[in-house]
Amino acid sequence: MAVPTFVDRVTLHVAAGRGGHGVASVHREKFKPLGGPDGGNGGPGGSVILRVDPDVTTLVDYHHSPKRRAENGAGGAGGHKNGSHGADLVLSVPDGTVVSSQGEVIADLVGPGTELIVAEGGRGGLGNAALASAKRKAPGFALLGEQGEELEITLELKVVADVGLVGFPSAGKSSLIASMSRARPKIADYPFTTLVPNLGVVVAGETTYTVADVPGLIEGASEGRGLGHDFLRHIERCAAIVHVVDTASIEPGRNPVDDLDVIENELGRYGGLEDRPRLVALNKVDVPDGREIGEMVLDDLRERGLAVFPVSAASGEGVRELTFAMAEIVRAARAEREVAVATRIVLRPPSADGGTDFTVRSTGEGWRVRGTKPERWVRQTDFSNDEAVGYLADRLNRLGVEKKLVELGAEEGDAVLIGPEHDSVVFDFKPGIDAGAEILSRRGEDQRFDAERPAAARRRQIQEGLVDRAEGETRADVARRLAAAHAAEQAELAPRPATGPSSYEIGSADDPDWAESDPDAR
Repeated sequence: MAVPTFVDRVTLHVAAGRGGHGVASVHREKFKPLGGPDGGNGGPGGSVILRVDPDVTTLVDYHHSPKRRAENGAGGAGGHKNGSHGADLVLSVPDGTVVSSQGEVIADLVGPGTELIVAEGGRGGLGNAALASAKRKAPGFALLGEQGEELEITLELKVVADVGLVGFPSAGKSSLIASMSRARPKIADYPFTTLVPNLGVVVAGETTYTVADVPGLIEGASEGRGLGHDFLRHIERCAAIVHVVDTASIEPGRNPVDDLDVIENELGRYGGLEDRPRLVALNKVDVPDGREIGEMVLDDLRERGLAVFPVSAASGEGVRELTFAMAEIVRAARAEREVAVATRIVLRPPSADGGTDFTVRSTGEGWRVRGTKPERWVRQTDFSNDEAVGYLADRLNRLGVEKKLVELGAEEGDAVLIGPEHDSVVFDFKPGIDAGAEILSRRGEDQRFDAERPAAARRRQIQEGLVDRAEGETRADVARRLAAAHAAEQAELAPRPATGPSSYEIGSADDPDWAESDPDAR
């Protein structure tokens, strides 16, 4: 099986790297109890970037390896250590590459250095150190890293040339490029010798420009006959079109005027080339019959308003005049065209999930919530951790999801689906309730960290007792005195033993009412 060397259309599957997970960690050091959260963040995943490289002229590398994946981000670690970033995957493409997905053009990459971030790496998850706040001092959870974007794209090369040569097979297009430039394409005396577009650099005076030929154009090429239907796209960017007409063809029924009409008909059916200036090169006038036929049709073609040049790629006759005529058209086109500068394009496809806000609609399955933030938060949540789930509920509530559901008539127990139909997370709707006088912590928070620890309370009492200590009394003496006073106080509150047959008496530790009124006795 032949291995292609020139490929101008490929389908590529790209996947960005996943973000690293954040970590839930608590600082541990001798003599430093409850050192606080120190979990680091996960690193973002690498992105897939297409970059125009002038040294690349074909997409053959992606024909052999159509699946490309960027590096994942590393997970965080304790001690406030963040995970490393995943390395970006930079794919070099030729100048003039058109990128499309699902039949829709995403970008047209023209100009050396132009970049397109076609798949963005996933965000890294936050560690518990980044999630800590005045209310949530020691989160026992961290956020997960997000998956990177993954999609299938089509790369289509449209050669960036200033002048395009068109004509029947064996009209002498490759020979003409070889005579006016240093390009050395394959040349032979049989049809369809040229199987790939050839590029040549031409210098005419102070103007330097590129010339490309389109191989295999015959009648019906726009419908798939011959090879021209595969390469017509390569003249879309050309400033001018040169018809190379064979004046010495030995095929019966062919003449230069009919050949010109056939090629023009195919260009018209392809579309988009009507506004390009046309030149006609009557090739092979070095052959006696070719010169005669060329002179016969010369006036007819000029009456159509075409600039006609009798040339011979073999002897070089008329080639210089043709190159300067092409250079004049190129100069005029460049003067009208804005200077292309290298750009960096970040792919931002239209949002199908409600954007940064959110949308709620009723479906047969339940209430479906779509939005960039809600869906991202769901992907970042570790559902095996109750505190993380509570944190998610708080975030959704602050965004207004719960309020919107209530306004639309959602009732407790209704199914709430967050995400697209093929990949959604289902919850049972349970709106927040008014806790009255009872103080409840927010979901995902622990009020135990707000309470003063017993050891800290004892140290504070001893420090206060040192103010009124007797002469010669040490800190240890103050501590023992306070401990004895506390023990005496507890002894007075101790319950008396039951004396009657009833097992519940006022003051009894078994009395439920008493136990509730004095929880320290339990």
